[in-house]
Amino acid sequence: MNTLHACLLALICVFAGSLLMFPRRPQIAWTYLRYVVLVLAAGVVLTPFAWLLCAAFKDRDILMEYVFLPPVSRWSSETLNLNSFRQLFAGEKTPQGTVYFWRYILNSLFLTTTATVLHIVTCSLTGYALAKYSFRGRRAIMLFMLGSMMIPSMILLAPVYQLMYHVGWIDTYLALLIPGAVPVFGVFLFRQAIVNVPNDLLEAARIDGCSEFGIYWNVVMPLVRPMTGAFCLVSFLGAWNSFLGPQIYIHTQAKLTLPVVLSQYIGIYNQQYGVFLAGTLLAILPPAIIFFGLQREFVSGLTSGAVKG
Repeated sequence: MNTLHACLLALICVFAGSLLMFPRRPQIAWTYLRYVVLVLAAGVVLTPFAWLLCAAFKDRDILMEYVFLPPVSRWSSETLNLNSFRQLFAGEKTPQGTVYFWRYILNSLFLTTTATVLHIVTCSLTGYALAKYSFRGRRAIMLFMLGSMMIPSMILLAPVYQLMYHVGWIDTYLALLIPGAVPVFGVFLFRQAIVNVPNDLLEAARIDGCSEFGIYWNVVMPLVRPMTGAFCLVSFLGAWNSFLGPQIYIHTQAKLTLPVVLSQYIGIYNQQYGVFLAGTLLAILPPAIIFFGLQREFVSGLTSGAVKG
């Protein structure tokens, strides 16, 4: 019996003992069991992050020798150091000159921020129009948009690449931003949230002399703030983790994003696992900060359009 089995057996014994000691108050034992399950689930979720944190600081010679950290007796500058981070930020020779790792971080931040703002603006405006305006062809537009969601993106890869080539957007960020500027998923998220906004508020704003854009900006958007936060997080993560688009449309090394660059550290002729893990640790920090900042809006935003009012 190993340590893990012994710990699980001890937890089960404590649960059984609680039931025997407090037969008239079984909620004590069940509360204990609930917390134990939550702690174990949190441990399972956080274990990969703990492993990544430890691997990023281990020397490449002992990277595969220990699962997490070496024994305390072996802690030294030869086993735990910043060599992976030094190599990561040392710079890479390219035909355009030396490119440093922070350049890729700035590229990803620029593309992700621009794409997220663009998605929020276009999707909220489109969702507002579909939710609060009656015009000819609205139903046909919605059916067309729903049908477009059933087309796999890989089928459109070749024609979109050909289109980007003819308009001269290859090796530019426009090829990554413009084709997906209005994601249908976001349009329907905003539409479902804006449908629940009372029409009386919009009519009152019109009577007070507010313009249509003013109604959208000052009345509608504050009321759908939870949905905006949820979609901001979803859009940010999608743009930050995008790999196929930058890999295909961007050819200059200095314009690449983090997911593409990190994949270059592991290949047939290049296997720098320590540098790859150090870069991965840095790459997950911005999404983690965004998630913890918007987690309340994310939870409430996902349920704001679940009940039709």
